[in-house]
Amino acid sequence: MREEYDFSKGKRGPVIASSGKTRITIMLDNDVIETFRARAEANGIGYQTAINEALRAAILAGDAPLTEKALRRILHEELRKAG
Repeated sequence: MREEYDFSKGKRGPVIASSGKTRITIMLDNDVIETFRARAEANGIGYQTAINEALRAAILAGDAPLTEKALRRILHEELRKAG
């Protein structure tokens, strides 16, 4: 090991930047986090990925009216998760 290192050109933060993602701090209710953790574990994904997918689905749904087909799909997914 050297006795002294030159950090004059060093930068704070991650060594490799994440492509297309931004690190944020967010406060969520404990029950929300636990629900996403449980669902994520059951699906073999990370809970942050599960939250991201839920947010993306909400964005894509936008202001579209709830159709019978969409309602059936949602109910089917929720029943599959619960059972």
